[in-house]
Amino acid sequence: MVLVTAAFAIVVVTVNVLWRPARNVITIVHEAGHALVAVLAGRRLSGIRLHSDTSGVTVSRGKPEGPGMVCTALAGYIAPSLLGLAFAALLGADRVSAVLVICALLLFAVLVMIRNAYGVLSIVATGAVLFAVSWFATDEVQAAFAYLIAWFLLLGGVRPVAELQSKRRRGHARDSDADQLARLTGAPGFFWVGSFALINLGALVLACGWLLL
Repeated sequence: MVLVTAAFAIVVVTVNVLWRPARNVITIVHEAGHALVAVLAGRRLSGIRLHSDTSGVTVSRGKPEGPGMVCTALAGYIAPSLLGLAFAALLGADRVSAVLVICALLLFAVLVMIRNAYGVLSIVATGAVLFAVSWFATDEVQAAFAYLIAWFLLLGGVRPVAELQSKRRRGHARDSDADQLARLTGAPGFFWVGSFALINLGALVLACGWLLL
């Protein structure tokens, strides 16, 4: 089951026709990462918007610079991989139900802060799938679904980083998280893209050790 769900996640992440709708889930976690760290850093969360092109934006109020803002900007691209790593740890301890409960809590928390219609639709659609599996599927199907979620977050956290750098090369992402971090810290945007990639690949390698060995 672990290998089959990993293979399926690879297909979803690499085949564009599947990746496009599935990427909405990555965006939800990405924006949730910004929101959570903003709150932990003492910023005031104003709202989250999810868009049909799979982009999103999280608005928070507070100091426009400093460690809190840096951490908030850093959190988005690494959030899916780190959540996938946490799920891998839970699955390694045979805590399938915990994975599903955390997913439900995450969706509810984001739904409360959504400020546009497409965002509500995206959250509700994702929640409907989670609800159906949690309430009507067998234990075996729930376990497979939890593994699929973990693999998808781990693998799906890597591809957006590559997409980000591709857009930056073409000059289409001048206000990306990496470029915001560059303005906040003075370190070049490519350094931050590389940091996202190293963290996400490291999470994937570590999770593979937990899930496959």
